[in-house]
Amino acid sequence: MKYPIEMACIIDDDDMYVNLITKILDMKNLVKNLLIFKNGKEALDYFVGALKKLEERKIPQVILLDLNMPVMNGWQFLSSLSEYDFPELKDSTLYIVSSSINPVDMERSKTIGLVTDFLIKPVTMDQLSEIFMDKSA
Repeated sequence: MKYPIEMACIIDDDDMYVNLITKILDMKNLVKNLLIFKNGKEALDYFVGALKKLEERKIPQVILLDLNMPVMNGWQFLSSLSEYDFPELKDSTLYIVSSSINPVDMERSKTIGLVTDFLIKPVTMDQLSEIFMDKSA
């Protein structure tokens, strides 16, 4: 089966949200491999490891990042990730997916080069399809 996206990742501590998004991605056959991280620290460790071993670890093409998580939140993850020279991320799209409707969060996201867009939860099936199909084009 041909998938529009080879690899994506979800960085979110909300199990219900992660399960819902996973089911939608599976049902629509939008991604072949899906990485799931419970907080920014787990994700950062993966990305830093990938930077050191690119032949062994793939960089996700689509990244869905929550802001409010334990250990390391989404803002801390973005700040830490930007400290590394990571040219492979230029081929990735990163979406902040948050329940926050705070205009300050939305404006702040626009100032971070890694962030493609800010989506408010719950994300719809159509939004996910658009994200994944656009990335494959």
